[in-house]
Order: sequence, then structure tokens, then C-alpha cells
Amino acid sequence: MAPDLTQPIMFAHRGARIDYPENTIPAFEAAIAAGVTGLESDAWVCLDGAVVLAHDRWVGRRPRRRNVRESTAEELAAYGVPTLDAAFDALGTNFEFSIDAKHHKVIEPMIQVARKYGAEQRLWVCYPIVEDLAAIRADTTARLVHSFPKERLGVGLEQHARNLQVAGVDVMNFRHTEWTAGLVALFHRFDIKAFAWDVQEIRHLREMTRIGIDGLYCDRPQRMVETVTQVATGF
Repeated sequence: MAPDLTQPIMFAHRGARIDYPENTIPAFEAAIAAGVTGLESDAWVCLDGAVVLAHDRWVGRRPRRRNVRESTAEELAAYGVPTLDAAFDALGTNFEFSIDAKHHKVIEPMIQVARKYGAEQRLWVCYPIVEDLAAIRADTTARLVHSFPKERLGVGLEQHARNLQVAGVDVMNFRHTEWTAGLVALFHRFDIKAFAWDVQEIRHLREMTRIGIDGLYCDRPQRMVETVTQVATGF
């Protein structure tokens, strides 16, 4: 089922991470049960070439701490780190999946996994380098997301929106404090969607929904679903 684009996509940031270990299958399952329309995670390529979902390069605690890129998927599974394949096997594909690529070499493998499961068009690839996103545009139907701080762009916002349009990038992702209604409208003029991350408080969820943000990232799935639903129904 395609997302309801009259409402923002509700991405559970690292799953239901307040109640479960982040980026784990239980955290993702709980978020989906809460009614979110999207999940968010982070991806690396581990030692045996599998795409694994973990935010940090190191997992576990000393002396058993492991380097994600220097461990196998089986070794990482003992720490609760799932592969992207395992996530799709457990969760299906009836949701949008925003994945922060932790290094450029993981982008193509994670697209290949999503393609294998028929979920390529519901994959949102987040990365800070526009040129790397532009380089894969012709080869994938995945959505491309430029995640980068506004104050570090180095060009005017209108020019940046135009640059994203030319590069074939679909989304600009700023922290919620950087968005205004006017800025959302500016990016929309160039057919670039506006995503907002770290949207935790009810007042911020309401504000972002009301100014037309297309995607929200929140650590509290139930709060996000309830708030967005209330705004959509006029409460």
C-alpha cells in the first residue's frame, strides 16, 4: 500500500527506541504496531558483505565491543544487530524505509537488497553528499534524501533546491528547527520534499505537520501517530 501523502510520512527513528534497543527487530515491530508509516535506521556493510543496521561503528561494551565493519553478520547478530535482509524477512515491506548510509560503499548494496524484496521504491537513501546521490540517480528508483545542516550548505537555499532538482535528489532533510513554512514552500516549488528530523515534542510535531512537512522523524512512535492524526482531523 502506498503512503498517504496528504499526511507526512511518520518515520520511527531507529524504531521504538525508547522502549526497545534501537535498530533491532523488536524496536521496528513495536513501531509498526503503533501505526507509523515509516521506519528509520542506519546501515553499514560488515565484514562478509551483508548490509547491517546499526547507528554506531562499534557495538557492545568493552571488552566484548565489536567493530561493525570488521565483524560478520553472524557475529553482530549476537548483539541484536540485524541485517537488512532479516528486517525485510521479519517486517515485510508495507512501510517506507529511510536508511542513513553511514558510508558511501553501503548505498548500492542496500539498494540491491531492497530491490530483491520489491521495496526499492519505498527505500529513502539518506546521505550528506549530493554528488554521490546524483551518481546513482539513473540506476535506482529508490528515493534520494540529502541530509545536511542548513548553515553548512555554502550556497543560497533557492540555489540549493535547484541543485537538488538537477541532481535528481527527491528530499531535503533538515532538523525541525531549521524549517519554516516559507522554506517548505520554496523546496516544494522545485518538487523537492521537505523532511524534518528530531521532531520529539507534541508542539513540534503539530507545527511541522501544519507547515506541510512531508516526513517526520521521531523517537516516540505512538506520540507521533496520535499527534499527526489529531492535526489531520482538525484537533
